[in-house]
Amino acid sequence: MSRTRVAAIDCGTNSIRLLIADLDPATGEISDLDRRMLIVRLGQDVDRTGRLAPEALERTFAACREYAAVIAEHGVDPAHTRFVATSASRDAENSADFTKGVREILGVEPEVVSGDEEAQLSFTGATKELTGSSVAAPYLVFDLGGGSTEFVLGTEQVVAARSVDIGCVRLTERHFAGLEVPPAERVAAARADVAAALDLAAEAVPLTAAASLVGLAGTVTTVAAIALGLPAYDSAVIHHARLTADQVREVTERLLGSTHAERAAIPVMHPGRVDVIAAGALVLLSIMERTGARELVVSEHDILDGIAWSIAG
Repeated sequence: MSRTRVAAIDCGTNSIRLLIADLDPATGEISDLDRRMLIVRLGQDVDRTGRLAPEALERTFAACREYAAVIAEHGVDPAHTRFVATSASRDAENSADFTKGVREILGVEPEVVSGDEEAQLSFTGATKELTGSSVAAPYLVFDLGGGSTEFVLGTEQVVAARSVDIGCVRLTERHFAGLEVPPAERVAAARADVAAALDLAAEAVPLTAAASLVGLAGTVTTVAAIALGLPAYDSAVIHHARLTADQVREVTERLLGSTHAERAAIPVMHPGRVDVIAAGALVLLSIMERTGARELVVSEHDILDGIAWSIAG
């Protein structure tokens, strides 16, 4: 079977990402042609207001216009383009405004997927290349986003999945808003919030049943880059890096105790993550503590890759 060129877009609470790739379904090989991310903070204040803010919509539409030009440059067939929207657009009362704008700019219908489908796409993206590797199955994959975190247990197929409403943006807005260095009582309240969400996840997904814990998305990859002491963000080094629980704890404590300026000065820190990375790291640490995992496998391949494979069939 010949290669298929696809364009996958993942629009989350904090970022919107594009992957243009050539896929070979026969070999399972994915060849990136363009992979990029913009921080648009679509989920700004959604947890409080229940609506997508006008300025957040405009930031997202501007990104869509940029992506439309890139997709056209690579000659991707509209039939091989898929736009998936997740937590913030699921939660918002005015999600129809978002859907209409995306459709007008990109010419494709954005799909506001369920938490379960989001989990399936993340699992496929993260694990398709792990079969036969040194990373043992079954896997517990978690996708730590801005508004929600998806937990998926499986080997080649999903056994159990659950999406819960904890993420770096939502947790920051609830507990750390306006604070440079959150005091101990705010950190404790955030931890309690995460613990309650993990209890919900555990009702559907056995959180201690996996042989390998696999973490996805920007919080996880950023914490990995910090733990590894990288002078600049390097996807090749980060992809499939292994972190111990002690490394994650050390980075989390550092981030929770840092000022905005100190976090911004970290070489691998994306400017759009400076204000939410501490809360995200706290979620990550809580997940490692709850699962009892001694190490975490970090994956640069995630829901975006899963979306790409879903287009190919």
